[in-house]
Amino acid sequence: MTKLLNANGGEVQESLQDVLARVSSELVDVAQLIERLEPLLSNGRSTEFLASPDHMRVMQGIDLAVQKTRGLASFIDGIGGHIDTEHLVDITTALNLVTLEDMKRRLRASLDAEPSADVYQKASGDLEFF
Repeated sequence: MTKLLNANGGEVQESLQDVLARVSSELVDVAQLIERLEPLLSNGRSTEFLASPDHMRVMQGIDLAVQKTRGLASFIDGIGGHIDTEHLVDITTALNLVTLEDMKRRLRASLDAEPSADVYQKASGDLEFF
């Protein structure tokens, strides 16, 4: 990963190829998470619910969202594969727009990091709301 640092040691520029690869990876993770909704909406439901036109539109919408997300990921990955690794971009403004710390950390991390979809496959702990 190619990075240039500013005088304060903060990241200013990063290889566009690396940034696009991480965005593509995040889109694949989003597609996997959306895809996991389909069984939740189908299992254990009555046959009337499954025969409902509204339900079928929702299921088709979920399937379309998965296809579009995977398509965008492939498109971005394809573009990234043809970009010179020396082409640098300033990602500071983009990172400032992302308010979730976990997302910022993953977008800054290397491509070898664990995909976010894998986090949801691990056992969950106890949760107390109040």
